[in-house]
Amino acid sequence: MKAAKPVIIAVMFLFSLAISGQEIQLTKKDSIVKSSWIVSLGTNIVDDSGDEFGELFDFKDGWNMVPFPSRASIGRYFENGIGLEAIGTYNKYKEGKTVDNVLNLQEIDYFGLDFRISYDLNMILGELGFFDPYVGIGAGYTDANNQGRGTYNAVLGFRTWFSDHWGLDFSSTGKWTMNTENSTNHIQHAVGIAYRFNVKKGLSRKGKEKLELLKEMEKEQQRVQDSIVAKEKADEEARLLAERLEREKEAARLAEAEKTKKEAEDARRSMIENEVGNLGKVYFKLNSSYLSTEDKKVLDKLVGILENTPSLVIEVSAHTDSRGTDKYNQWLSEKRAKHTVDYIASKGISMERVKYDAFGETKLVNECDDNTPCPEKKHSQNRRSAFEIISW
Repeated sequence: MKAAKPVIIAVMFLFSLAISGQEIQLTKKDSIVKSSWIVSLGTNIVDDSGDEFGELFDFKDGWNMVPFPSRASIGRYFENGIGLEAIGTYNKYKEGKTVDNVLNLQEIDYFGLDFRISYDLNMILGELGFFDPYVGIGAGYTDANNQGRGTYNAVLGFRTWFSDHWGLDFSSTGKWTMNTENSTNHIQHAVGIAYRFNVKKGLSRKGKEKLELLKEMEKEQQRVQDSIVAKEKADEEARLLAERLEREKEAARLAEAEKTKKEAEDARRSMIENEVGNLGKVYFKLNSSYLSTEDKKVLDKLVGILENTPSLVIEVSAHTDSRGTDKYNQWLSEKRAKHTVDYIASKGISMERVKYDAFGETKLVNECDDNTPCPEKKHSQNRRSAFEIISW
């Protein structure tokens, strides 16, 4: 009964975590658009009555608009919530409306070009479903009431999205003139259809907090499950421990034997490589492919190494100096290679163990090419047959 008690407690704890996990789940509200491009097309309403900040909804006397699309914008919105936007608008001050506290007597064109920086409030609030509020500041140029002026702008707005791409954009922008002597401040309202593309989505701050909590809960569940099976594993591990130690002991013995064998083989290979390397090269006289007595002594030593190492395969490479034509030197190096290999074969070495190649004057060991005068001693260094181990 005592042994079963920890298991019962662990099961009850897992059950409580499962209930909590159902309550804490990632939802659509935890996902927000991290970055995108947005273009919009719609209409704008201008209130330049002179008391626009006091009577925000003075539709009859203060609001001006045209009956066709009069606002277009494009913006880039980044993962940190910042958006950069460019907005162009057109409007008309209507006859009979109040403009700068004066009754307007004729229709006057309104043009605006504005740039602003906005911030997505979802970065703070989390996804609010269809409601996507933002605030922003900026600057622009407005030609209104036949007066051009620079403006400082502040915007409050929201977008409501029907899908990941399509939605509506509503905003109100206060515009404070930079030229306080000849022009007044005004408000510009806007509504339009918005299209969002190159959309990249991710978790909001609250969504990230939920995800971290879910990960911690998952870790805790795993820890409890591990504790439940720990005792069963302990008994099995105790049984297997002796077998594992015996296998490790045998593996260590075999590894040591293999290491010793490899070290001996490596030492033998290193010795043979040194012997081949210390042989030097066979050097030929000018325009000659015949072996001198000294050359044959070098080759006899090489034959001895091949006889003592039956698995060894070497390659003979023959070369010339730069004097003479390329075609002649290639022919001469082939003869030198053939004479070198034929001598080795004459000592009973199988031709399968002696490969050869001829390079003419293409692999000089010094600067003595066709354009560089050199003494005979330097030219002679290039008239050679060299040896290289290519297989054991």
